[in-house]
Amino acid sequence: MDPHPGGRSRAGGLMRAVARIVAEADGRGGTRLAVLRGESPLLPRRTGGSSGAGVTVHLVGGAAGPLRGDDLRVEVTVGAGAHLTVRSVAAQLALPGRAGLPPSRLVVHAEVAGELRWLPEPLIAAAGCDHHARTHVEVAEGGTLLWREDLVCGRHAEPTGTVSLSTTIRYAGATLYRHELAVAPDTGSPAVLGRYRALGTLVAAPALPATVLPATFRTTSSAAIMPLAGQGFLATAVGEDIREVRAALDPMCGAAEGAPGGAPQARDGFLAVGDGSHRVHAPAKPFAEREIAT
Repeated sequence: MDPHPGGRSRAGGLMRAVARIVAEADGRGGTRLAVLRGESPLLPRRTGGSSGAGVTVHLVGGAAGPLRGDDLRVEVTVGAGAHLTVRSVAAQLALPGRAGLPPSRLVVHAEVAGELRWLPEPLIAAAGCDHHARTHVEVAEGGTLLWREDLVCGRHAEPTGTVSLSTTIRYAGATLYRHELAVAPDTGSPAVLGRYRALGTLVAAPALPATVLPATFRTTSSAAIMPLAGQGFLATAVGEDIREVRAALDPMCGAAEGAPGGAPQARDGFLAVGDGSHRVHAPAKPFAEREIAT
């Protein structure tokens, strides 16, 4: 990826900021934060105690936004043997900002050789916003990833803003998951989200053992879980509001946080999510017989 221009500035309503988190094994069975640095509105803060093998960092919003014209970047590195969880203290609210400015942009880049659990609060696309989010995650062979992304289209009783999301997750040098979604006030198409206003995805790589999946989880017209073509699985849910999405995905996050890694659980077939408004193909062959897309 091209390096971010760096630095924080306010010029004509523009803000540029970088947050960087580097977690390393401390040599005593724990994890230390070698780098924890940010600029408003991206302020990473270590939270919780120092017991256990991992550390938790919360992203704190130091200013409103993102607004049009803002250019933000989060860089995360997790070394071999390190365990890092990243959360946020509140939802990220994409706001309109001044007319005529370019879309706001958030780029997240992560390199994972240890274990990373990315579990932030949802992104809310407020009416009038124009926001682009780009995520790229490289997981080394032997690394572990749990990646959660939630989107809410508009605040209560308002139309959605314009938002474009692109996520690429690679495992051991091969593309494991790639997804793009674009919504706007005039895109009520059943090929996008249809009548739903909230979407959540959870990617695990490698896949967690079936024993940690909630016994209550059932594939429905608005939620599904499926294997990826390689070391991982995808759970996705849509809903009228974020509560429906959380009801489907939160139990999996809670179970996964206490679970060791495990072999992928192959589940063949085709699954539809949400009245046919968001369709995903699951593998038609067991993992061992399939090639991973590159």
